[in-house]
Amino acid sequence: MDQSLSNYTSKSLPSSNPEKRLLSGPNPLTNTNPLTGASSAMNPLTQMNPLNQMNPMHQQLPHQQQQQQLINPMSNQMGQQLMGTGHNPMQQQQQQFMGPKYNPMLNSTMNPMHTPMYTQTHNPMMRHDTLSGVHNPMVHQQDRNSIFSASDDNVIMQQVFNTHLPDGTDVDIKPLVHIVEEILRHATINADPTSSASHTDVDNLAGKLEERPHKANTVVILNILSHIIDKLASEMAFKCISGGDGHTTALSLFHTVGNFHWDAKLALILAAFALNYGEFWLLAQIYSSNQLAKSMAILKQVPMIMEHSASLKPRFDALNKLIHSVLELTECIIQFKELPGAYISTEVPAMARALNTIPTAVYWNVRGIIACASQISSLTSMGYEYGIASTELQSWELSTLTLKINHLLEFLKKQLEDCLRVLGDRKEIEFRNSFNQLFDTIHIDNMKILKTLISSRDDILPLYDGSTKQRVSLQVLRKRNVLLLISGLDMSRDELSILEQIYSESRIQGSRMDALYEVVWIPIVDPSIEYTDAMHRQFEEMRNSMPWYSVYHPSIIDKAVKRSIGDRWHFRSKPILVVLDPQGRELSPNAIHMMWIWGSNAFPFTSAREEALWREETWRLELLVSGMDPTILNWIRDDKYIFLYGGDDIEWIRKFTSKARAMATAARIPLEMVYVGKSKKRESVRRTIATINVEKLSYCWQDTTLIWFFWTRIESMLYSKIQLKRADDQDLIMLQIKKLLSYDKNGPWALLCKGSQILTNGYGSTMLQTPSDFDLWKEHIPTRGFDMSFMDYHDKLHVAANNCSHFEFPIAAGRIPEGMRCPECHRLMEKHIAFNCCHEQTGLIEPY
Repeated sequence: MDQSLSNYTSKSLPSSNPEKRLLSGPNPLTNTNPLTGASSAMNPLTQMNPLNQMNPMHQQLPHQQQQQQLINPMSNQMGQQLMGTGHNPMQQQQQQFMGPKYNPMLNSTMNPMHTPMYTQTHNPMMRHDTLSGVHNPMVHQQDRNSIFSASDDNVIMQQVFNTHLPDGTDVDIKPLVHIVEEILRHATINADPTSSASHTDVDNLAGKLEERPHKANTVVILNILSHIIDKLASEMAFKCISGGDGHTTALSLFHTVGNFHWDAKLALILAAFALNYGEFWLLAQIYSSNQLAKSMAILKQVPMIMEHSASLKPRFDALNKLIHSVLELTECIIQFKELPGAYISTEVPAMARALNTIPTAVYWNVRGIIACASQISSLTSMGYEYGIASTELQSWELSTLTLKINHLLEFLKKQLEDCLRVLGDRKEIEFRNSFNQLFDTIHIDNMKILKTLISSRDDILPLYDGSTKQRVSLQVLRKRNVLLLISGLDMSRDELSILEQIYSESRIQGSRMDALYEVVWIPIVDPSIEYTDAMHRQFEEMRNSMPWYSVYHPSIIDKAVKRSIGDRWHFRSKPILVVLDPQGRELSPNAIHMMWIWGSNAFPFTSAREEALWREETWRLELLVSGMDPTILNWIRDDKYIFLYGGDDIEWIRKFTSKARAMATAARIPLEMVYVGKSKKRESVRRTIATINVEKLSYCWQDTTLIWFFWTRIESMLYSKIQLKRADDQDLIMLQIKKLLSYDKNGPWALLCKGSQILTNGYGSTMLQTPSDFDLWKEHIPTRGFDMSFMDYHDKLHVAANNCSHFEFPIAAGRIPEGMRCPECHRLMEKHIAFNCCHEQTGLIEPY
């Protein structure tokens, strides 16, 4: 045993290496020395715990003596050793071929992975209770005798750190690890032994390697490192065949790669193992068809081993499981090195914990590699009979190491997940900060903007063409006016039908190519919610019903993009329509309000066009009903008196229509009435419409889509004014819009027009009392006229009622004003938070 361990190991104990014991002592399964044939009366399996047999640090020192020898790795100049940069004669030759220098994580003085502070604080392997004595009933001895004990790991790692003297040499190990993965993936008993290593197989493997992103450095790096790999392979083979214990062999290999960083140490030792291990399995797979391979295989006893492979299957299974765990842990360690130092440093707790654990993980991974190498060495040197006889013990040893490595892997994976989460969050913050700058930059076309929003990858077709039902690239939108329809998966059929109508009109009316615009639906799914099959069916149903372009799948939209869309354009869940010109400049943060109010007449949907349209508008009935109903437009042309009224109080409706009709008869005026429902409570409105029809109380819209569109347009007028920062109290249209929206939330209401002119409006109480009190104010009609007489009396009632307004702005609406004044009393309104249930019987807000 290595003299360096003599202070910590009982000299009276048997060798800690099972292979060495089997070579020098009795066979635990046959009680026969495989070399001398001498029988033994005692079976070590009945006297010794296998964990204690394989533990290089097994000791029976007093507890106090153990404590004195558990030295903190940082106590004897370990920090200087970890940060040291000794002379390396190869350094000047290697530097020009090693990994990229622009990444601070690859620099030994900046990447904490290269110089970790080995402490007990965050190391998950500083505990033995997690693994010892739980997974195997054979382990019931004192914790200090377990291979997983904290004391052993401390002493082991003290010696490992004594070999760690990095000199700044940095190696891009990815190509090397990829080659090793290919070797170990094919080196298995499951491979077809009758297959030949044809040139085609070699070409296929070479082709796969050429596809790797690091292909340019592969040959150069292997030329530099091949002699180190050969030396490690020879050293490992010699140590294994000569019966050296695993820990001593590991220390010897660590000395050979002392000037490399931890990830490179592991990659080089793994490559050395793959060299020998791959040779064995290559012979096993081709010896039956290749005479040279057959002769070499006979020297290594390969044919006999393969003939008895069924008996050795448990051993090979355990071997494959351990190799799989070694590769997984290796890949996990490499991923830590690839984390960008600009975002992840030792200040991140998960990174600090991982860096403290990686040296231990590298050590035990090397121990696993050595154990695997020993298995093949023992089989080829001692024959299948020995292999069969020792299968139980050897399989148990491999399984125990697999358990140890998997425990480390589980811990490091958890830290990696935490680091990736921090990385994602920090990248997202950076992206969101730079998102606005993207729109402040001048571009030659809209491709950079669209790639940032939708997909930066050129190898996928991110769009779905609703007209051809085919996937297409972003190039179809190059230098086009693009309207980004951003919504969740719950857009109503009413919204889609109106948008489709406007879109179709634009295709018919567009006479010039520069007047056309393309619509792209960007579906936003909450990243914190699991995307289910039901949601996907809902998405596909919506996507397939749209005549324009859509993002092919919601997952194409990055989480950071979703957050940035919310930041810049105040998207919550209600649909918005962002307008981009052919150069990707933002023409409007949300043109959907223009769509609802003016339709395709609002093209090109710029904020300037929105302001121009408002300058042309006046407070008139056509603004409210637009071209929704030809009947109302005929009444306007005939200059009739028109009552628009709403609410769902059927008793009030009966009284109001009766009193209004009686007033019109007495005043001898032509009067029409139309019921426009409520913005919410769809089912209640349907029942009200049915009653109005049966009792013939007034004219009303039969299609509830018109009622939805009427209220949506009025809300859009409010949001349009807010978006343009024109929501001041000097704006007559804004004042009247706020009144209507407030009436809708407070019960019945009515609005009186004469032709196009809107005379007055008010709450249900005053608008019902005014026609009811006709006899009290009719005497003023001859001098003041009907219009002024009605307005004077109603305004007195309105002032006396002292009614004030209130508004509800759903969070989903996005843009919510900081403050508003009451349209009745003009005082600054208080802001409250309200919670409304989504069921009608409790007063729900339900969209049409």
